[in-house]
Amino acid sequence: MAEDTAPINLTHHFLIAMPGLEDATFSRSVVYLCEHNARGALGLVINKPSDINLKGLFDKVDLPLRRDDLCAAPVFHGGPVQTERGFVLHEPFTTPVTDQGQDSKEPAYAATLTIPGGLEMTTSKDVLEALSTGAGPRRVLVTLGYSAWGQGQLESELADNSWLTVDADTDVIFDTPVEQRYDRALKLLGLEAWMLSREAGHA
Repeated sequence: MAEDTAPINLTHHFLIAMPGLEDATFSRSVVYLCEHNARGALGLVINKPSDINLKGLFDKVDLPLRRDDLCAAPVFHGGPVQTERGFVLHEPFTTPVTDQGQDSKEPAYAATLTIPGGLEMTTSKDVLEALSTGAGPRRVLVTLGYSAWGQGQLESELADNSWLTVDADTDVIFDTPVEQRYDRALKLLGLEAWMLSREAGHA
């Protein structure tokens, strides 16, 4: 990379798999990037449901789930890394903190990444415990595993025409039927799937 080229930051963007990306994990995937910096990138696939729903996941961790709106929601394959670990993508959820008469807010959970753009990702069990009581964030997406790229790896894949990128739309994450998320993400770019070539284009 040339020194005068500003590094790109795709935090709070979607990666949309191009047709030539035939990897089983990422074919026709939409990845929400939670973090992207000089060290690499971390994201969650938002359109690859597993065969377990949230009620089943909560049963596995011995918690009830008193959120009727979430019981049938699928748990997603978030990526190939740490596939036994849960990641909860959710709307911002803070708790009021009163310190010497000053009201402030801090993340409600022990291990939360605040994502510029308005979302949070929590990996600690306390968010599941909150949901189990009927509380917690209103809109959530739960994955097992995550996707990761090392330093320069994502930039290389972008140069190889493996991915399209677009600013993330939270409605695609939380309110769009799973089978429509790939096409809806493409429409954010004004594209349809049939327009995409399987061949990489190089000027």
